[in-house]
Amino acid sequence: MNLNELDFEDIGRWPTLYMVIACILAFCLVLGAGYWFFTKDHWAKLVATEKKENSLKNKFKVQQKKAVNLIAYKKQLAEMNKRFGSMLKQLPKKTQVADLLVEVSQTGLSNGLEFSLFQPGPENKKEFYAELPISISVSGTYHQFGGFVSEIAALPRIVTIHNVKMKPDTRVKSNQGEDQKLIITLLAKTYRYLEEDEKEKKSGRHRKR
Repeated sequence: MNLNELDFEDIGRWPTLYMVIACILAFCLVLGAGYWFFTKDHWAKLVATEKKENSLKNKFKVQQKKAVNLIAYKKQLAEMNKRFGSMLKQLPKKTQVADLLVEVSQTGLSNGLEFSLFQPGPENKKEFYAELPISISVSGTYHQFGGFVSEIAALPRIVTIHNVKMKPDTRVKSNQGEDQKLIITLLAKTYRYLEEDEKEKKSGRHRKR
């Protein structure tokens, strides 16, 4: 029997091969229609849900790591606050700055340095502290200057040394075996803690701007 001879109103009389093919085609059509009308939208929702699930899993892992490290973070924060507090204690108050300047100059003299300049400059006020620069020029040997710097570093108050310049002191002739005399210029900086009224004035100026 040819395809043209098939009677669609009497499928039961078709050859077995044609009936099997027709059944397969009908099954595919039903399956395709079912996917298009019923399964497609649900499949898209499933894919979107899986993506959202993966995103939530990643966020959960990040939050879990943060939660695990939270105790360590708190300990680090407490340690930082403790160190910051101890550093604040090293900043002299306004009434203590004069004593600190005397201490710096006496440290140089005790190490054999001769001062030709010791000039405090204008204060530079920061958020909670003021920076006081001191221009210094001394003459002495390298070892004397090293002792001065070492003792400055050991002071209970914070003093930093900047812009150190050295050159031979041509005014003095050193004997054989003696250390060469040097002229040393530097900028020392000391710091003081701002009083509460100074902080309020400074914050008031910032608000006006």
